[in-house]
Order: sequence, then C-alpha cells, then structure tokens
Amino acid sequence: MSFRLAAYAVCIEDGRVLLAHHVTDSWTLPGGQVEHAEDPFDAVIREVAEETGLDSVVERLLGVDSRVIPAADRLAGGPEHHNVGIFYSVRLTGGQLRPEPTGETLESVWSPIADVICLRRSSLVDIGLALAQALPETGHVPPVQVGGLIQH
Repeated sequence: MSFRLAAYAVCIEDGRVLLAHHVTDSWTLPGGQVEHAEDPFDAVIREVAEETGLDSVVERLLGVDSRVIPAADRLAGGPEHHNVGIFYSVRLTGGQLRPEPTGETLESVWSPIADVICLRRSSLVDIGLALAQALPETGHVPPVQVGGLIQH
C-alpha cells in the first residue's frame, strides 16, 4: 500500500471557491503532498503559491480526511493507496492567478459553489466544501461517495 500526506486549501469568496484544473481533466482544490519534515500548515501555503500564483494565509484548520483507495479504483494504477488530507480555510493576500509553470495544474479558476456539482472533480472538493460549510467540531465529515463526476 502506498501512502500520501497532503494539505489542501479551501478558499471561498463571494459564493465562489478557488479550484485547480488538474492534467487528469478533473477539478480539485489547490494543494498537494507535504514534503519530508515540512509542516502541513506551511505546505498548504506553498502549494497555493505553486499551483495558482497567489499568496495566502491560513485562517483555520477545517479538518482531516483519511481514505483508502482500492488499487482497482486508481486512475494511474498501482497498489492500494492511503491518502490523509488536511484541509485548511485560506484567505488570499496577493499575487496573480496563473497556471502552474511546471506542474500538473493547467489553470485555476473561481467557480460558483452552486456550479461545482456539474464539474468532473476530485472527492477532495466535496470534502473541503462540506468541512467549510459545516465546520464540524470534530473536523470530520461523512465519507464522500465516489463515482460519476466525482473521482478519487
């Protein structure tokens, strides 16, 4: 089984959420892998800057999602995969929106939250929005069903 610790940004302004268009042709939240010895708090700020060109600050921890993705469901193949995602509410402070120069993010856009349901997206988007809307004391939301427009 492979393992990944990642940090994701949930940035909501005026009823819109900042989404990143991944090379797999699905939409996701800005964020990604926490590097060795890196604090997830710092990782989410770094990832937002790398993927979007925008500067950000963390406003609060929203929650943590832990899921195992069966090998048969992995788009890239490989063994069963355990992903632990740490979700933060972030506020943008500057920079200019741009594609990721050498990465897997083709573009980042503001999407009305009501339109997200029509997008082919990562389950991370639904988890992040659920955490931001509910602000559960435990930082945990029920599992998101994967299938249709929602991908791992």
